Amino acid sequence: MEVKTSLLDNMIGVGDMVLLEPLSEESFIANLKNRFDHNEIYTYIGSVVISMNPYRSLPIFTPEKVEEYRNRNFYELSPHIYALADEAYRSLRDQDKDQCILITGESGAGKTEASKLVMSYVAAVCGKGQEVNKVKEQLLQSNPVLEAFGNAKTVRNDNSSRFGKYMDIEFDFKGDPLGGVISNYLLEKSRVVKQPRGERNFHIFYQLLSGASDDTLKKLKLDRDFSKYNYLSLDSAAVNGLDDAANFRTVRNAMQIVGFMEDEVQSVLELVAAVLKLGNIEFKPDSRSNGGDESRIKDKNDLKEMCELLGIEQSVLERAFSYRTVEAKLEKVSTTLNVAQAYYARDALAKNLYSRLFSWLVTRINESIKAQAKTRHKVMGVLDIYGFEIFEDNSFEQFIINYCNEKLQQIFIELTLREEQEEYIREGIEWTNIEYFNNAIICDLIENHQNGILAMLDEECLRPGTVTDETFLDKLNTICAEHQHFESRLSKNSKFLTDHSLPHSCFRIQHYAGKVLYRVEGFVDKNNDLLYRDLSQAMYKATQSIIKQLFPEGNPAKVNLKRPPTAGSQFKASVGTLMRNLQTKNPNYIRCIKPNDKKASHIFTESLVCHQVRYLGLMENVRVRRAGYAFRQAYEPCLERYKMLCKRTWPHWRGPAREGVEVLMADLQVPTDEFAYGRSKIFIRNPKTLFFLEERRRQCLQDLATLIQKIYRGWKCRTQFLLLKKSQIVVSAWYRRYAQQKKYQRIKSATTLVQSYTRGWQARKLLRQLKYQKRCEEAVTTISAFWHGTQARRELRRLKEEARRKHAVAVIWAYWQGLKVRREYRKFFRANAGKKIYDFTIQRIMQKYFLGLKSNMPPMSPIDKNWPTRPYRFLDGAHKELRRIFHLWRCKKYRSQFTEEKKAVYEEKLEASELFKDKKALYPSSVNQPFKGDYLEISKNPKYQKLNSAVEEKVLLADVVNKINRANGKGTARIFLLTKKNVVLADSKTGQVKASVPLPDLASVSVSTQSDGFFALKLKEGSASAIKGDFLLSSEHLIEIITKLHRTGAKAADKEQINVDISDEFLVQFKQDKVCVKFIQGSPKNGNGASCKRKNNRLLEVSVPMTA
Repeated sequence: MEVKTSLLDNMIGVGDMVLLEPLSEESFIANLKNRFDHNEIYTYIGSVVISMNPYRSLPIFTPEKVEEYRNRNFYELSPHIYALADEAYRSLRDQDKDQCILITGESGAGKTEASKLVMSYVAAVCGKGQEVNKVKEQLLQSNPVLEAFGNAKTVRNDNSSRFGKYMDIEFDFKGDPLGGVISNYLLEKSRVVKQPRGERNFHIFYQLLSGASDDTLKKLKLDRDFSKYNYLSLDSAAVNGLDDAANFRTVRNAMQIVGFMEDEVQSVLELVAAVLKLGNIEFKPDSRSNGGDESRIKDKNDLKEMCELLGIEQSVLERAFSYRTVEAKLEKVSTTLNVAQAYYARDALAKNLYSRLFSWLVTRINESIKAQAKTRHKVMGVLDIYGFEIFEDNSFEQFIINYCNEKLQQIFIELTLREEQEEYIREGIEWTNIEYFNNAIICDLIENHQNGILAMLDEECLRPGTVTDETFLDKLNTICAEHQHFESRLSKNSKFLTDHSLPHSCFRIQHYAGKVLYRVEGFVDKNNDLLYRDLSQAMYKATQSIIKQLFPEGNPAKVNLKRPPTAGSQFKASVGTLMRNLQTKNPNYIRCIKPNDKKASHIFTESLVCHQVRYLGLMENVRVRRAGYAFRQAYEPCLERYKMLCKRTWPHWRGPAREGVEVLMADLQVPTDEFAYGRSKIFIRNPKTLFFLEERRRQCLQDLATLIQKIYRGWKCRTQFLLLKKSQIVVSAWYRRYAQQKKYQRIKSATTLVQSYTRGWQARKLLRQLKYQKRCEEAVTTISAFWHGTQARRELRRLKEEARRKHAVAVIWAYWQGLKVRREYRKFFRANAGKKIYDFTIQRIMQKYFLGLKSNMPPMSPIDKNWPTRPYRFLDGAHKELRRIFHLWRCKKYRSQFTEEKKAVYEEKLEASELFKDKKALYPSSVNQPFKGDYLEISKNPKYQKLNSAVEEKVLLADVVNKINRANGKGTARIFLLTKKNVVLADSKTGQVKASVPLPDLASVSVSTQSDGFFALKLKEGSASAIKGDFLLSSEHLIEIITKLHRTGAKAADKEQINVDISDEFLVQFKQDKVCVKFIQGSPKNGNGASCKRKNNRLLEVSVPMTA
């Protein structure tokens, strides 16, 4: 049976802030700290999740946790981001409601990680399949790409998102993801050109320089040294725990998974490199002849490299940095830029180039991950956007970020109240209006089309004449002075004239989260976000594939004289679109809080957390949720949880669950104004009532536990008694059986003893009778035996006497015969004694010689010439013959170890010896060189694949030779191939066959006696191959070539061997002419090798180095 749990079980602090008693800011912070200290980083406010950044890994995001929260009620388990993600996903899948998850908080609070956890949970619980997994992988891998280009290290966060992101994930009717659409908001492009102290530029710059290969950096004209680039901050270039090189590989892999082509990735990296090069361009003043100031580029090398990366003419971009053209109807006015304006133009181009590249990346990712099916989709939106910001120095960026948070707070309150009202109406509970702070007045102050701050800022930017931040502040002081949420030192409102906390160049707005002081400096420039048209047109002329898409306004054919929309108006339109999108979806909220500014675990800074609680409006959220009924629960789980508090509902209630709850509440005498009955839920007004029920339940559980223990102990004692009783009966039965067995054994033993005595007496009586009878029989036998013995002994004595007589005669006869033999032998020995002794001596000497030879045998090597010395001269003939026989035997043994290939090699070496020994000076150096044959490995080398396929027979020899030209004596490299039937010459580069000569067409081969490698192949007259004449070649393996040619030619020409002529002077037939080749000894000019030189039309002279 499944064990049902609840949010209220084993609760550390209060898991849902709606139930906090008493409710105050101090108790709110204390409850957060208590839970944070116990590693409980999630807390609810109704259906809102508060997430504390732990700054360390916790074991609460495992696959087991995903399964634990899958398909569970929101309040069934302890607070977790998975519970919210599961609730949103199930509502989308089962109830067909579009969902949105709004994640807010300041930098470093963990918004990006929260969005990743939501997406990873949805990816884990939705369907499986190859196509679904591909879509999920693309959606998840879009995060590393956007983080690399849109995140940076700040003083508060090492991976801070410097843009707002909203992703719509589209699902089919089964709940499987089909694709998604990403929208980005307000990239902090000013970070490209300048970073605050202790912060870095966007990650991609450092990742590219750290992780790209040397070849890639060379193509991008970059160096790994960060200090060479002005746009990169050096004091925080290296971040602990951040591996830029590994992250770059992750980004490249993610771009490939998302669907970026290799040329697109290369183009993106070229644009990133161009931004770095752009920051190194510096200007110097240059006075004109008319007295005007203009600027010039100091060092044009970086400009040149940047133009090469983007495909822009250097002169075009150089002019765009020096001049500005203003068009008004049909007039054009060109003015020069001074140094300050040139630097402004450079930085504006860098910011626009990077921000437009980021927008292009988002668009390109959307093209890859968008849903392909055109049917209606269910949508889950995930909004990861900057939280409310209050810094010491707040500027235009903080102003529009806080405006966005005002709109989110407004829609949050509206949707929360709407959700509460809809639930009350759905459950039939009377709705009472809830008083809360409506921040619509603050939103109107900022976005009003006529008198709003953004409208006045746009009006000031478009106004002709001198426009400064001070004139903008004056207009604010004039129009907004009476607004209750606007404060300025220079306004008409006299109460701020002496407020020294309000500088003259600032204004203050009282937001829902508190007052924020804005410094007006830079508002106009940042809102204008102006890029000179000359730069746009110069960038449009680039040949790089992406640039033309980034700067469409630079197209000369589509010149638009209208001023581009301001940054404020664009952001206002984007926020409006976002709000309309969110209003069509069911909202789910995640409020992220960072516990400290040190990015350290286990540290909880109460003042910092209190500040975030205020500007996130969490207390206001709790008050709105508690304004009606603080707690509501369905009847079935309510009855299941509290049924033990009433005897009528315990242990089982047979009727409807609502009636059981009514009986339960009546029995507990809970005041009727503390709760109300809805159609499917009971609503409890005060947390005290809920805690009263929980306390009664806890006491009842203790009583039930005592009762269960009592019943269990009684059952255990009763079971023990019955077991002892049963055991006693068994022991008694076994003992009685044992006693009877022992008594039976004693009676049986006595009976057996009496029987044995009786049988013994009878047996002894019978034995005595048998013994007497036996003695009588033995006496007769003994007398008979003695008589027969006496007779036998007498006969034996008689026989022995007769035998002694016969033996004496035999002995006498033997002695007589021996005497006769000895007399005859003495006569024979005296005549032949000398020859016998000699033969015996010679036999012993031979025996000793052979035994000595056996123990001193030489090694089995055929080249070993050792042999034992002969001991006597008369053994000289036998000694030599044995030596010869042994040598022949060990040679035979040695030859039997050869393989067929080795035999062939030795046969070739033997034939080479017969051909060249003592005839050619080159031969001795070739003896110790093995004949390899295929020196080019023609069958394995892919370079000669075409040539190998052209030669049908097996290649016996392949080598590179030089073909001698008769015109100048120089050699041309050719591939020399020898097969069983042909000699082939081919081009060494292309492998094309130049000549193929059948072996029967070869008449002879001519070589010199010197140490050169020249040889001539002479063809038979009248043969088809003799048309072009003979071949004069040179090779380093001449001995091997001539030997193999001689052997193969004999086989191909039916045993008619090719003649080998060895002479220092021979004739070679070149087409129609015969040329004499003469070899002389001398000192050649080109090193130590032989050289050939033409002397005249009839003589080629080969100079061969003299051998030492």
